[in-house]
Amino acid sequence: MRRADRLFDIIQVLRTAKGPTTAAALAQHLEVNVRTVYRDVATLQARRVPIEGEPGIGYVLRRGFDLPPLMFTTEEVDAIAVGAQLVRRLRDPALQDAAASVLAKVAVVLPSATREYFASAPFYVSDGSAQVPPGVDLSEIRSAIRDNRKIRLEYVDELQRRTRRTIWPIAMAYYVDVTLIAAWCELRSDYRHFRVDRVAAVNVLDEQYPPDGGKLMAGWLALGREKSSSAG
Repeated sequence: MRRADRLFDIIQVLRTAKGPTTAAALAQHLEVNVRTVYRDVATLQARRVPIEGEPGIGYVLRRGFDLPPLMFTTEEVDAIAVGAQLVRRLRDPALQDAAASVLAKVAVVLPSATREYFASAPFYVSDGSAQVPPGVDLSEIRSAIRDNRKIRLEYVDELQRRTRRTIWPIAMAYYVDVTLIAAWCELRSDYRHFRVDRVAAVNVLDEQYPPDGGKLMAGWLALGREKSSSAG
């Protein structure tokens, strides 16, 4: 969790607490150690957030404090509401939880009139038809992409042939009916796409593939544009 997110969450917890909240309770909620909580609370106090209390006793947020309302246009509010619902179609539990968290955070800091509209936004997004991937944790794949870490996977193709691949994951491609891992495949020495519902097993390696300043991603995007233009 980024530090900015932690600071926001500390304020949110203290705002809704019915009494003093200990650093230990905050640490458990944020999944960090107590010393980190002490430092974060000190940072918030230095920024004039009216948190009172001390280590060993607990912290309270002085009554009357509130975060300034976020100013969104109507179209921006609609985009957030629809976007969060679209995430449900991805069959990625961690992203679904994150989307719900985003909605909760946005709702808290919206002006009251906008908040009422946001809570009952008149949109429906179908669930889609993508399958829940049984052999892969998609949050692990996204983490490997961020860290440039190689992945060893077992893959079963449409003819039920099983292969083992070491790949350099570069992107996730989400479609209504399927989710793909876009990668450079060491076996084929080329770009390949792997359907997550056909991945039998995944092992994220400690080994990193060399940073390339985005060249792999650019090459993959160019390949997609080339296929689109030739199809037209």
